[in-house]
Amino acid sequence: MQKLVFFVGVAGTGKTTVAEKISEKIPCAFLDRDTVGGRFVERFLEMNDLDPNDRDSDFYKKNLRDLEYDTTKDICIENLRVGQNVFMISPFTAELKNKEWIEEVITASGKTKADIDVKVIVVTLQDIEQQRKRIEERGTERDTWKLDNWGSYETRVDFVPTINWDIPEDNINIFDNAGDLTNEKVEKLVTFIKR
Repeated sequence: MQKLVFFVGVAGTGKTTVAEKISEKIPCAFLDRDTVGGRFVERFLEMNDLDPNDRDSDFYKKNLRDLEYDTTKDICIENLRVGQNVFMISPFTAELKNKEWIEEVITASGKTKADIDVKVIVVTLQDIEQQRKRIEERGTERDTWKLDNWGSYETRVDFVPTINWDIPEDNINIFDNAGDLTNEKVEKLVTFIKR
């Protein structure tokens, strides 16, 4: 079966790092929503005299958020259609709540649930100070707004999102990414995906 794996979680938990480590063991199309849409979103925000790094503005949410996610979804569908495993990296908060969303992805790829094994790895980090430190250490412009508005940002995040998809409960893995990402931790996640 093809593997369609979602690495979800809030900024600074390390979902991209976790996905990168696993992709060394499982060949896949690697789709990070920030990479897929980042340049376009920044340009649109700048054209509207808005902070190019603010993904929390009403303008972004109304005009650009779904565009980024839908474009990433389209690339995912295309890769599934041609037989690739796909890793999807982003919070996907709204999509996880929408039961029909994953069904639409599978159907649009021309495949069935018998062809595609959907897994969700929720990357969490119980220590919010470690989360902030990781965001600071990665040093991306995109995180400036989060750090400047940390008080309001940290209180609104949903560390373990609601997942309403029709997938087996044991296809969801809540992974605490505190401490070092050891080979043993990576191998356990690889086993989870492959089983």
